[in-house]
Amino acid sequence: MPKFLAVALMALAALPVQAQETDPNLVADHQENGRWMTAEGVPTFKVEEDGTVDWATFSGFRRYHAECHVCHGPDGEGSTYAPALKASALKLDYYDFIGIVAGGKQEVGGGKTLVMPAFGTNPNVMCYLDDIYTYLKARGADAVPRGRPAKRAEKPPEMAADETSCMGG
Repeated sequence: MPKFLAVALMALAALPVQAQETDPNLVADHQENGRWMTAEGVPTFKVEEDGTVDWATFSGFRRYHAECHVCHGPDGEGSTYAPALKASALKLDYYDFIGIVAGGKQEVGGGKTLVMPAFGTNPNVMCYLDDIYTYLKARGADAVPRGRPAKRAEKPPEMAADETSCMGG
């Protein structure tokens, strides 16, 4: 797997603590390179009791709104043009999500054609794909409200180094 994929939200009251603690797809189990992961090693969000979101979730908010919201609507809510990604991040397997973003997708049927372009060569997407996924997962779980997160953790040094490397610096 390319390094940029390996490198890769909250009003706490919005998501009951029980849901965070019982859904293994949402539970932040450990950190790898400054990023929160599930026990299975899939990126996830972490929101502190005071509502502070982890850096990856905050970064995902920023990157989603720079690259994805034009088609998929603000805050992962969807649009008349493209589906809500906040729901997709919870339903799709992590690796399927990466595959669709990197390679694109086309569906033809019912008198219409739906096309998701491939972003596999766009470093502004691929270097931050885990962050975007994490943000959308938090939105889908209602762990982060619409809009810019009010509080965020500081950027971990490991993530800063990985970002520089991925962006060719």
